[in-house]
Amino acid sequence: MAELSGKFQDSLMVIAEKVDENKYLNSIKDSFTVFMPFVIVGSFATLFNSIICSPQTGLAKWIPALSKLSVAFTAMNFATLGIMSIPVIFLIAMNLARKNKVPEYIAGIVAVAAYCSVIPEVVTVTVNSATGSAAGIPAPALGAQGLFVGMLLTVVVVEFFTKLTRIEAIKITMPPSVPAGISTSFNTLIPILITLVSVSVFGALFKLGTGTYLNEFVYKVMQAPLEAVFQSPAGIIAIVVFAQLFWFLGIHGGLVISPIRNPLMAAAIAANIAAVSAGQQATQPVTYGFWMNFIVPGGAGMIFSLIIAILLCSKREDYRMIAKVGLGPSVFGISEPVVFGLPLVLNVRFAIPFIFNSAISCAIALFATKIGFMPCNTVDTPFGVPLLIGAFIGHGWQGIIVQIICIAVTILTWIPFVLMTNREIENN
Repeated sequence: MAELSGKFQDSLMVIAEKVDENKYLNSIKDSFTVFMPFVIVGSFATLFNSIICSPQTGLAKWIPALSKLSVAFTAMNFATLGIMSIPVIFLIAMNLARKNKVPEYIAGIVAVAAYCSVIPEVVTVTVNSATGSAAGIPAPALGAQGLFVGMLLTVVVVEFFTKLTRIEAIKITMPPSVPAGISTSFNTLIPILITLVSVSVFGALFKLGTGTYLNEFVYKVMQAPLEAVFQSPAGIIAIVVFAQLFWFLGIHGGLVISPIRNPLMAAAIAANIAAVSAGQQATQPVTYGFWMNFIVPGGAGMIFSLIIAILLCSKREDYRMIAKVGLGPSVFGISEPVVFGLPLVLNVRFAIPFIFNSAISCAIALFATKIGFMPCNTVDTPFGVPLLIGAFIGHGWQGIIVQIICIAVTILTWIPFVLMTNREIENN
């Protein structure tokens, strides 16, 4: 059994190392880390529209002039979430170009230009019951639906561009007296030309051959199924447990799964906001705010619940001291003082609740959403917002109740294991 456990741990360590060493996954992870504040700000624009500009629920009910500000917050939402594919593509290209040691900003612009060359350039317009077309890019291609095709295309484009920039025969060499910026522009001119011609021709041929644009095809066959799995109870619970297995080994599980998790969560909050803006009901429960408030409140593995369980039931002074030190940080979602101080890493006494408690909390919150008690959120709360406050901002008073239930249930699951450590002291 010990040998089997050791092999399993070694396998997880290998996966973590591969993820950490993979330049593509790292570029995606770093890019979404940079862009995540904009996702949160964009979701807050929806909140401002609701509490300030809405004649039904906001201050505009008493001050009608405030409703005119709605256009500003709508624009703010569009500028962050509505066109998220473009800045994400640019950031991924820059991060990957930095690793490949090619001009970062040029690679970023090439990737954005390549993406724009394979998506629709016309939109359907209806005026006075007459339907026609006009120049423009459809909103789905700019927003969350373009994320996966944008990421895949960016990786291919930057790698292709990198190989071309290393071919000396196609560089336009300038005299040494020419400034470095101008020299770089001329050196990359032909690689840019070849890259964009290749992608544009491929996009056109794909449209002719399939009758659909590349972004629409990738969304249907890849992104939409992944979103469905991620939003399903079995899918998200499996991901949560997988992340906690890495935490058990002392590896930040959230960072390991973030290259896949973060794009899907960004797409979910964007879909919820779009649905509410269209007068429909939000249907995507698992967002960044959901993760913060109901999967890792107080720290991954429900560490706040462990702290309360220790303070209530533990007779070990060392545990109680660490719990007191970790209590304040845990309220703000910082769990490391307890995870590495107790420790929970490779601690078989606490392995079961540490690995499964976040999944239990997730299941409770999903059930509350499923029965219609708690709405899907349209406002994401950032990391570091205190317990209960974040739940209220994202999910209203229902979120507070569900978070309290999650914490209470997971306290109960921690207590038997805390009591077990008491018996160890008594036996000694």
